[in-house]
Amino acid sequence: MEIEGKVALVTGAARRLGRAMALALAEQGAELVVHYRSSEREALEVLAQARRFGGKPVAVQGDLALSADVARILETALTAFGRVEILVNSASVFPRTPLGTVAESEWDRILAVNLKAPFLLSQGAAGVMRQQGRGKIINIADIGGAQIWADYLPYSISKAGLLALTRGLAKALAPAVQVNAIAPGVVLPPEGTTDEERRQAIGRIPLGRLGAPEDVVRAMLYLIESDFVTGEVLTVDGGQRLRG
Repeated sequence: MEIEGKVALVTGAARRLGRAMALALAEQGAELVVHYRSSEREALEVLAQARRFGGKPVAVQGDLALSADVARILETALTAFGRVEILVNSASVFPRTPLGTVAESEWDRILAVNLKAPFLLSQGAAGVMRQQGRGKIINIADIGGAQIWADYLPYSISKAGLLALTRGLAKALAPAVQVNAIAPGVVLPPEGTTDEERRQAIGRIPLGRLGAPEDVVRAMLYLIESDFVTGEVLTVDGGQRLRG
């Protein structure tokens, strides 16, 4: 599918990977819906940059842990443009949660933001995409969804669920809508990462370097533009998965 002229809704689009993907879509000529939770200033910066590419982007604030906000985010896109051809479920939360320290409320929030919200957004967008006869859904997963990290169990479980959701949606929505996932490795280390932690992370990557947002952006563009790929998980980790 060509990106130019299509409407793209990107969650978590104000910062980090979401920002890079949103601006790449705007540069390719997409009309952009920028979701953010608390990063209003950064979201407005994304809008300003996107306008330079000739579009009329809109921003929408919402907490993905709240079902009412999820519904309002999609409704904002439909009100602004009347359609949605591309949905990128990028937003997620990534707290360290050693076993024995996880409160029920923390579990609920991680699963709500990382898994339930992508499901609800995809379900809502799918109805519109089917009516249009076309659509692309890209879920941003993580290699932690396959490897399962002991100190991040709720997060890993949420991403494992997102991988399963990708395959299930691909089956349910074919042939009109293609659904794929990207599983990045260490692309943007968490804020507060020390130099030693960075060196250790690089040591686990066969290609000997951290990834860059552009690596994930290229994967996203490929999955959107390719019409004979669905249910795929494209791992972008410099080979880290090879070492377990």
